[in-house]
Order: sequence, then C-alpha cells, then structure tokens
Amino acid sequence: MLLEGKGLTMVYDRGKELETYALRDVNIALDINQMIGVMGPSGSGKSSLLYVLSGLKKPTAGTVVYKGMDLDAMSAVERARLRKKEFGFIFQRHFLIDYMTALDNVLVGINDASAAGKNKALLLMDRLGMKHVAYKKPFQLSGGQRQRIAIARALINDPAVIFADEPTASLDHANAQEVMAVLEEIKAKTSVLVVTHDASILKNADSVIERWDGRIKAEQPEKPVVALSKERHRASAGSE
Repeated sequence: MLLEGKGLTMVYDRGKELETYALRDVNIALDINQMIGVMGPSGSGKSSLLYVLSGLKKPTAGTVVYKGMDLDAMSAVERARLRKKEFGFIFQRHFLIDYMTALDNVLVGINDASAAGKNKALLLMDRLGMKHVAYKKPFQLSGGQRQRIAIARALINDPAVIFADEPTASLDHANAQEVMAVLEEIKAKTSVLVVTHDASILKNADSVIERWDGRIKAEQPEKPVVALSKERHRASAGSE
C-alpha cells in the first residue's frame, strides 16, 4: 500500500472544557495509480484528513505510513523534504502569484528557472493544454485555466501522490469537469486523493467515501474503503 492512515484522530482545543474532534479513529488506504474521493459537508474534517495524511499536521492519535515510513517518526525537516519530493498539492484557490507569468508560477514548484526546468514546465503545460498561455499573468486567465496552471505546478516535481482539497469548489460546472478530467488522466502515473462536498466530480473515482449523519456510506465497496467515523464531533472534555 502506498499511503495508509491508521486510527487517525485529530482533536482541537484539547484539554479545554469543550474539545473539537475533526477526525476520530479514521482509517484510510491509498494505493498506486488510484483516485479516492472523500465527501462531506463543510467543517466535517475533510481538510484535516488531507493535512494529516500529507504530514502538514500531526494527528492527536494514530499513525500515517508512506511507503513503509512512519511520518510521525520523522523530524519536521524530514517531512518537509518528503512533501517536496513526493507530494503535490491542489487547493480550492489556485494561489498563483499575480505578478508572475503562468510559466513562472509552474516553475515555483521546482524552484528551477534553468533552460531544462523551463522545458519541462512547457512540456507539462502543453500536456494540460496550457502552453499557449505560458507568458500570460493569472489575471488574464479564466478560472479553469488558472486551476490547470496550479495543477501543472503540483505535477512539476513528478509527485507520487496528489492531495486535492476542494479543487473545483470555486469553478463553474464546465471548468470543474475539465479539472477532474485532468486529475483522472494523471492517475496513470500519480495517485490522487480528492476531498470535496460535490459528488458529481467523483463519478470516475476508484472509491468514494461519504459521511452522512454520523454514518459512513461507501460506494463501490469492492474497492479500498475509508472508514471516516464521527468527524467533527463535539463533546465535553473527559466524556469520550
């Protein structure tokens, strides 16, 4: 298994009178060349799950194992190096740098403006149908084009895993479908974890996990399943 989260719990305001559980006893497995979708309403802990699995946050309890390595056993520097080398991130907002061209924004992902770096970026942009806007600024691009540039930036370092946090939430339906088509295409080389509240963008995912009224409904049960239980649960300290 490429990436596994075991018994993941994330508690905010720990030790205070009112604790907030973003995650409770979550188990997840992501294999090579697979797309998994995690669904749930806003505030349900979807982003917390993504941040924990990518090593951006440490869980209150549980472990994350990537290629046999326990992320919790790593130092902050080691985790940062792992993210830079192995992971790519796509967020709801594209977070492009306004004064840079589209090409330069892609190159931020590798911090390499050499001829070789630019050639790699342009080839990737061409693959995503974005080479023709390489020298335009973000304000000159449509929402779908900006998100494709953000995807190119996420892919430029050849990551093994893409973490996508509500990647289509700010897009209209047509642009959202374009972005998901790109993610489905790159699954041939890169595993993808998508968290969203929109079921329509996950129609081609290998597995979709849905949290509803405290229960988990797993679609396509023959595929690997995430157990995402009791997310965002509030309880008085000591009552659990």
